Amino acid sequence: MPTEIALEPTVRITQEQIDFFHANGFLSVPAISTPEEIERLKAIYDRLFESKAGREEGNQFDLGGSDEDGKQAVLPQILNPKKYAPELEEGLFRVNAMAISKQLLGEEATAKGEHAIFKPARFGAATPWHQDNAYWGPDHDHCSLSVWMPLQPATLENGCMQFVPGSHTWEILPHHCINNDPRVHGLELDHPEKYTAGAVACPLPPGGATFHLNKTLHYAGPNRSDIPRRAYILGFGLAAKKRETPHDFYWNRQKQTPREERAQAFQKKISAC
Repeated sequence: MPTEIALEPTVRITQEQIDFFHANGFLSVPAISTPEEIERLKAIYDRLFESKAGREEGNQFDLGGSDEDGKQAVLPQILNPKKYAPELEEGLFRVNAMAISKQLLGEEATAKGEHAIFKPARFGAATPWHQDNAYWGPDHDHCSLSVWMPLQPATLENGCMQFVPGSHTWEILPHHCINNDPRVHGLELDHPEKYTAGAVACPLPPGGATFHLNKTLHYAGPNRSDIPRRAYILGFGLAAKKRETPHDFYWNRQKQTPREERAQAFQKKISAC
């Protein structure tokens, strides 16, 4: 039986790109995958969203809406999609993302989870300005990054990523649930107009990627195009460090989401079996 050959990275970034990343908190790379791999990923991605994979467990939900059953999601998301499609475990995109992340953070960087965000054609909602760290547990400090890869061209019209240069050096700013609705899982920055002057948009071809740090302010606009906008996001980071005094992420304590209710009900169901 033939032995499977491990994929080797095909992309390395320059010292100039590394310096840019550490100065600005983000980096755009034109390709970490191939057209053939992107077509394969797109088919898997569409199947997962169409089948509502993970919804019962609270792992598929509307990031930008109230997430009620039977209501059209405006910003559907799947947490840990490889759980529902193990074939996502392998791929050149993953190998290159890891290799570049190690160049940016150090050889100690490890995988820290992944998710997929879908913006339906013509009505997919904006992903508001936020810092990823605002979603996380308040007891630790993090040094991590997200790798955001589109499966079709990412443009201003369909919601490419935008970043505020240098915002990775700021503290975690106050956030609130989108539209101040505690049923909505997604967060948005308080008063973004105070912080987002000078934002930089990063259009990408399919299989390109942006890399951004956990405190970098970022945004992706609504999808006003006639094609769906698909993005696959990988996380990498160093070991988190315990804080003496936890952050006060009061915005997360205010949430009362259907997603969390489904997750709790599923855990009870599993425990009863």
